[in-house]
Amino acid sequence: MKCTVQIAAGALKEIRALPADARKEVGIVIDKLGSDPRPVGARKIAAIPDCYRVRSGVYRIVYTVKDKVLSVSIVTVGHRSEVYRGLRDKIRRRT
Repeated sequence: MKCTVQIAAGALKEIRALPADARKEVGIVIDKLGSDPRPVGARKIAAIPDCYRVRSGVYRIVYTVKDKVLSVSIVTVGHRSEVYRGLRDKIRRRT
């Protein structure tokens, strides 16, 4: 199943702010989400429907999956200690 991957403008800004090596690793993980939106290691975020997170080192990629339209939307990318703060509001604004 091949999905389209959309990156929210805010998430793109967060990716650009990452160190170069982390940005490369995050890019690889995001590319793989197009072919497998729920890879091994991805975890569902319980409080938010259709929302998942996947690890890339100390960074987390939070995304939503819409199976009916085969779409993955990257909501936010950030350090594990900060990425979940205000997540509900980010999802409402970016999806």
